Amino acid sequence: MTDSIMSKAATMEIPINSNGDTGTLPEDDSLEQAAKLQWSLDEKDLQQVMVSGPNLNETSIVSGGYGGTAEGIIPTSSIKGSNMHHSSSSSSLTAEEMTRGVAVEKLESVKKWGLNTYKCTKQMISERFGRGSRTVDLELEAQIEVLRDTKRKYENVLRLARALTNHFYNMVQTQHALGDTFADLSQKSPELRDEFGYNAETQKLLCKNGETLLGAINFFVSSINTLVNKTMEDTLMTIKMYENARLEFDAYRADLEELSMGPRDAVAMARIDAAQQQYQVHKEKYERLRSDVTIKLKFLEENKVKVMHKQLLLFHNAISAYFAGNQQQLEQTLKQFNIKLRPPGADKPSWLEEQ
Repeated sequence: MTDSIMSKAATMEIPINSNGDTGTLPEDDSLEQAAKLQWSLDEKDLQQVMVSGPNLNETSIVSGGYGGTAEGIIPTSSIKGSNMHHSSSSSSLTAEEMTRGVAVEKLESVKKWGLNTYKCTKQMISERFGRGSRTVDLELEAQIEVLRDTKRKYENVLRLARALTNHFYNMVQTQHALGDTFADLSQKSPELRDEFGYNAETQKLLCKNGETLLGAINFFVSSINTLVNKTMEDTLMTIKMYENARLEFDAYRADLEELSMGPRDAVAMARIDAAQQQYQVHKEKYERLRSDVTIKLKFLEENKVKVMHKQLLLFHNAISAYFAGNQQQLEQTLKQFNIKLRPPGADKPSWLEEQ
C-alpha cells in the first residue's frame, strides 16, 4: 500500500497558472499524509529490527565490499570460540599421539620377544637332536656340575640334621617329663625316696645338657640352610642366566652363519649386517655372564670351606662333650662359637623374630 501511495504522489501533476505561480491543489493534503505514513512505517521497521533483530553472536562480518557475495561472510561465533577449540583439539591430538606411540612400542617389544623365542627354541631343538652346534666351556661346565652335585649332598646333610634335631628334641622333652615324674614319686613314696630322687636329678641334668646340645645343632642346621638355600642358590640362578645367554648366543650365531651362506644382494647384505649386530650383542652378554659365573664359583668355594670348617668343628665338639657327660666342655663349646641359648619357656619365637 505504501508503494502505491508513493507512486501516486510521484506521478501527480502540479498545475501552473498564467502568472507562473503554483496553484492550490486539492491533492496537497494527500501528499503530506503519504509522506507522514512513510516516515511512521520506517520508524516501526527500525524498532522491529532493534527489538527482534539477530543476536550479536549470530551476526556476520562481510569480508568484501558492499554487495559482495556470500562466500566472504565469516560467522562471529566461530571467531569467539576459535582459541578454545584449537587448544582442545591440540591436547586431544597430543594424547592420541602418545597412546599410539605406547602401542607401537609394545608391539615392537612383543615382536622382538617372539623372534628371540623362536630362534632359541629352534636352537634348543637342533641341539637336542644333534643337528646344531653349541658353545662349550669344558672347565666351567665341570665346575657347574660339581656345584650341583655338592648342593644335592648338602641338601641330604641338611635333611638328616633336621631329622636329628626333631628326634633329639623329643628325647629331651621325654627326659624332662620323666624327671618330673621321678621327683613327684620321690615325695609320695617314702621307702623309695632316695632312688627316685637320684634318677630325677640325673634326668634333669641330661635334659639341661640336651637343651645345650640342641642349641648347637640348631645353629649348625641354620648355617647349612643359609649355605645351601641362599648362597648356592644365588650362584645357581646366575648359572641359569648364563645358560640362557649361551643358548641365545648360539641361536644368533647359527642365524648369522645361515645368512652368510646365502646370496649377497642388497637385501641379504642388510639382513647380514643386522644379524651381525645382534650376534655381537649376545656375544658380549654371554661373555659377561660367563665371567660372573666364574667369579661366583670361586667365592662360593672359599665361603663353603670357611663355613663348613667352623660348623663341623662345632658339631663334633658339641656331640663329643654331650655323650661324654662333660657339661663344662659343652658350655665352653657354645661360648667359643658365640651361641646363646633361649631361656626355658621360650620355645615359640617372638613376633619380631618371625619377621
